[in-house]
Amino acid sequence: MSNPAAAPATIPIAYPYEAWTVTSGDLAQRRAPIATPPETPAAQLPGGPAASVPIVIDPADRRQPWVGQGAAITDSAASLIWGAMDADQRHRLLAELFDPVSGAGFNMVRVPIGSTDFNEQDYYTYDDLPFGEHDCRLDRFRLGTGEPGAPDATGDLKYIVPVLQEIRSINPGVKVVASPWSAPAWMKNTGHLTLGGRLRFGEWTGNGFDPMKDSFEGVYARYLVRYIDEMAKYGIPVWALTIQNEPANASPWPAMIWSHKEMAAFGANYLRPALDATHPEVKLFFLDDNTHTLTHPLDEDITAHEAASFDGIAVHTYESTYGNLFNATRSFPNWSVMMSERRCMMRDSVEDASHIMFGVSSTWLIRNGMGMITLWNLALDERGLPNKAGSTGRRGVVTIQHETGEVQRNLEYFMLRNLGQDVPAGSVVIGSSSYSPNGYEGGLTSAAFLAPDGSVSAIIYNPTGSAVTARVTVSGRGDAWQAVDVPAWGTVTVRKSFAPLNLSDVPADDDFPLDPSPAHFSGDRAPGR
Repeated sequence: MSNPAAAPATIPIAYPYEAWTVTSGDLAQRRAPIATPPETPAAQLPGGPAASVPIVIDPADRRQPWVGQGAAITDSAASLIWGAMDADQRHRLLAELFDPVSGAGFNMVRVPIGSTDFNEQDYYTYDDLPFGEHDCRLDRFRLGTGEPGAPDATGDLKYIVPVLQEIRSINPGVKVVASPWSAPAWMKNTGHLTLGGRLRFGEWTGNGFDPMKDSFEGVYARYLVRYIDEMAKYGIPVWALTIQNEPANASPWPAMIWSHKEMAAFGANYLRPALDATHPEVKLFFLDDNTHTLTHPLDEDITAHEAASFDGIAVHTYESTYGNLFNATRSFPNWSVMMSERRCMMRDSVEDASHIMFGVSSTWLIRNGMGMITLWNLALDERGLPNKAGSTGRRGVVTIQHETGEVQRNLEYFMLRNLGQDVPAGSVVIGSSSYSPNGYEGGLTSAAFLAPDGSVSAIIYNPTGSAVTARVTVSGRGDAWQAVDVPAWGTVTVRKSFAPLNLSDVPADDDFPLDPSPAHFSGDRAPGR
């Protein structure tokens, strides 16, 4: 009688197209293609089953929709893309990032409603008046002056609008998420854009007591809807809004403070009704702040009626309180989850940056309900500038040399490209094996996706300092494993498809030095630090 382990079994091919890539944490390998490993019974793999970690992809375990990924187009990022690069450099970079067929496939951008600390221009809103004056009809509202992209343009028309227009010419399906940092100063109790302050709750402006026309809450809701109207005139539809960037942060740049209860009441009683009148399709996300603010179940602060006005929750992940996310998602399990902001620092170690981007962002959060990512600042220069607040040393998804327009691609770029190039639009997150409790400790972890046509994708992350061999299978394939080495603090991606794949390569980086000093590190922590 023959020994069934004596020769490899014949295993039929399940997917006609397959592609594997590897990215090491130190970027010595940058989405480098690797040969498709043969499917082999576990006993016949080198070293046998004990020499590799099993990763099972399970298409039957279907979870949340995967919406997409991208980064923020701030005034700083847009000023580099529009001002530091010539037209050819700019188009090549934006096509590389946003082309879904032959590029990285980014399909989301987050844009500020008014100024942030990452501004090249002076701080502005769209209706700036001296404190004490009112414009309840928003007669003076304007995104800026001049023609989009013209040297004499101001406000959003100087950089942000023309960059978004070019992105949409490359990928018309890009989703725009818009977030305010501050209401105009005359709408706030401090009369200043910076250092927090609050909306003038319960106060009146104009002539009458119509809540939507004459209260400051109503005027501010109409201000946000007017932003959507004005952006649409330039061919830029807004897909979603958040009420406030970091509502717990009274920062020395444009900022405004809201409690959970205030955001819920404003969303339910003012902003959602204003949106429903003309833009009912626009989604509304709660919070837009770090998970450290989610200290208790959110249904203690928000009624079911108020929660119905929101489509989801947006979180930042600068604090290592990721498990607090469950205080929101267990309270309102129908909400979508977006990671709306995170960045790395120029001086972060390979281990720290990899844990932030690969471990928490593109595996643990996705495994636990997140369906979309927008990182902070698509581009910054070699110093981490421009920044009106004076902070340097921050890192964009790409680094643009501010005098030459040359480009270097950071770890953030590769995290986003893994998702954009290998996860088709319309996919859902599915089950896959993990040996890490949080994405940055323990052993291998993964995130997996099922496309509408039955294709599957997976990202495997190794949160350790030594290479680990994984063996991968798709549930239903039986004892058919593909062995692959996952590098230290790096990823392996696999795409098994019924349609031809986007096999485009990552361009080579330009060679220029970084100059991150002096760098400011407050508020930027790697997981577990």
